[in-house]
Amino acid sequence: MRTIRVGAVNYLNTKPLIEDFRLFAPQAELFLDYPSRLADRLAAGELDVALIPVVEFFRAKNYTLIPDIAIAADGPVLSVTLFSRVPWEKIQSIALDEGSRTSAALTQVLLRCRYGVNPTRVQLPVDVPADDMATDAVLLIGDRAMKACLPGFDYAFDLSEEWKNWTGLPFVFAVWAVRPNINLEGIDEALKQAKIHGLKRAGIIAQREAPLLGLDAGMCRRYLSNILSFNLGPREIAGLQKFYSLACSIGLVPEGVNLEYYSTPRIHLV
Repeated sequence: MRTIRVGAVNYLNTKPLIEDFRLFAPQAELFLDYPSRLADRLAAGELDVALIPVVEFFRAKNYTLIPDIAIAADGPVLSVTLFSRVPWEKIQSIALDEGSRTSAALTQVLLRCRYGVNPTRVQLPVDVPADDMATDAVLLIGDRAMKACLPGFDYAFDLSEEWKNWTGLPFVFAVWAVRPNINLEGIDEALKQAKIHGLKRAGIIAQREAPLLGLDAGMCRRYLSNILSFNLGPREIAGLQKFYSLACSIGLVPEGVNLEYYSTPRIHLV
């Protein structure tokens, strides 16, 4: 049996999906990286399955996804925040977190499709303080967003909350994507078991990780147990379809993409 190369994000929101992962998949090798880099490594064939931004799933066109697992939110998410000096409709320049691709695409969808503005965009490297940016707005994701205050910015927009208020649907940030012609050798089932196990240990994970992140353990517990959703059900699929349609309309993703589950029938996007 060959080693299956699995890539995951080293953020708090991913911990329940990979908690004690080696217990369920001793034959797998787990790599931790930023979401954008995981997408690049999966595309390059360096990984067999990875938790990647959904926009990269659409851009690849030929990936399949593991059923019933995602990182999503049906309302505020706390870990994807647009800090801005001005209201949405007055944003003329924006710095996008280097680790982000789905959230960067969601920002553009909201700006262009909801508010009718198309600001200039620059990248915010992971090692550059967001306070140093002279742009009107700064997008932060993950643990970085949860710790940020940025008092020089008058507004802090939770992008998942903005999406829910606009569409009435959950937003899916990441999915387990599988490269074409890959036999996961049972890793797909291991990922499902790891999710069940990890969600039961949400309190333990929060207590362990909070001090490392400089966050309150109680807040981390609520984040994992009540704010995030790790499911990929009918409403999440509807949210994916809506996001794909809007992103496609402004040229962020290619046309004609289908959602296809690993080893299950194809779902057609409309």
